Amino acid sequence: MNINLLKMVSPYSWEADGALLYGSAPLIAEMDEKVLEQITNVAKLPGLVGRAMTMPDAHWGYGFPIGGVAAFDAEEGGIISAGGVGFDISCGIRCLRANLGWDDIQPVAKQLADSLYRSIPAGVGEEGRIRLGVDELDEVMMRGAQWAVDSGYGTALDLDYVEETGKMKGAEPECVSLHAKHRQLGEMGTLGSGNHYLEIQVVDEIFDETAAQAFGLRTGKIVVSIHCGSRGLGHQIGTDYLLLLAKAAGRLGIRLPDRELACAPILSPEGKQYIGAMNSAINIALANRQILAHLAREAFSKILPGSRLETLFDVSHNTCKLEQHSVGGRERLLHIHRKGATRAFPPHHPELPERYREAGQPVIIGGSMGTGSYILAGNPGNPAFASASHGAGRAMSRTRAAKRWNGRALIDELAARGILIKTRSMRGAAEEAPGAYKDVDRVVLDTENANLARRVAHLSPRICIKG
Repeated sequence: MNINLLKMVSPYSWEADGALLYGSAPLIAEMDEKVLEQITNVAKLPGLVGRAMTMPDAHWGYGFPIGGVAAFDAEEGGIISAGGVGFDISCGIRCLRANLGWDDIQPVAKQLADSLYRSIPAGVGEEGRIRLGVDELDEVMMRGAQWAVDSGYGTALDLDYVEETGKMKGAEPECVSLHAKHRQLGEMGTLGSGNHYLEIQVVDEIFDETAAQAFGLRTGKIVVSIHCGSRGLGHQIGTDYLLLLAKAAGRLGIRLPDRELACAPILSPEGKQYIGAMNSAINIALANRQILAHLAREAFSKILPGSRLETLFDVSHNTCKLEQHSVGGRERLLHIHRKGATRAFPPHHPELPERYREAGQPVIIGGSMGTGSYILAGNPGNPAFASASHGAGRAMSRTRAAKRWNGRALIDELAARGILIKTRSMRGAAEEAPGAYKDVDRVVLDTENANLARRVAHLSPRICIKG
């Protein structure tokens, strides 16, 4: 990106045509020009409050850039955009802390990896052992992770540490097509493919002792991160509603700067339908990660009896949520689009569990397999509607990565570094090569320097299960 097109607001924020881009000059300069084009187009949409924003991990996406954040006021004609949520609705990370250290796991690492690989269905279109009917799926769409717990997957204690306590209000399964539902009937409790993973990680550095203590993190201890979303149902909802929202925009005379930004006013019939469908998909994702956490616990117990995995936090990346924020000295209810961005509530926010009330919300920024991940905490004074980066962010397309790396050679290279990869797809491994992503250390440091969130702990990968 040509940084000369931007006006520097601070060393970690840059302005252009109603948009604000967060990150240091080197990180911004490495972004694709398309990121600037997309976020300035978002800034032209009706009912925007403040500026459209990108996080330090931003890269080109469909409609909104990935790493895009925008707030809209329904009472002022604000819109909802499927391109501002993403196709993998409520893609996110469930992070579990273990009562084990790497020293406990290392002697049985291969057996544990094999156990997880057998227990966690992963891959394109892969189905699991849970098979639901349409009526049962409607119930999952209404009740989310609470349905999963009541069905024997985990405990009620998990729900205290899940966004929305595991159940997103406002779900309307009748707004979801039968085709979308049929795509999901066999996919509950499955990981998917692409950048989705289950990873065993070691806490190897603590930056904020007080927050780390609140989060239950200690150097040398293990965490398990599960990254996935709403699977086929969420993708189909995105596809179904792009056309409906585009028709609504045309009917209502909304001039779209990019047809990929198909949208409708939040209070329009089409806007309300999409929100009902999106909230249904959020609940599917929350239930899916709850089931996967349970399956991970079972796999651990087979190899390491007495192991205990507690939910640290579960946070979504691709959503639009109604939240209260202070703007210009007054409180307003706003619909916050976060596409490839994570909610990052500050200390003392009323929606935080009591355990984290003083520290702030856990913010989980995942790296690529072979690179580190981070746990951060939400900051007071966050300038981006309590939003932060969600990952390293791609530096090249999957097609380019597949041409550049050989999957088998990459897995062998990572094994030599002590990182065990289990995958069904060599091409998928190549597409997710660490070198295909931005430098996660720099993304996280820029996230901290922009006051979006502060570092709490660094995690190094040891075992990674991928589709």
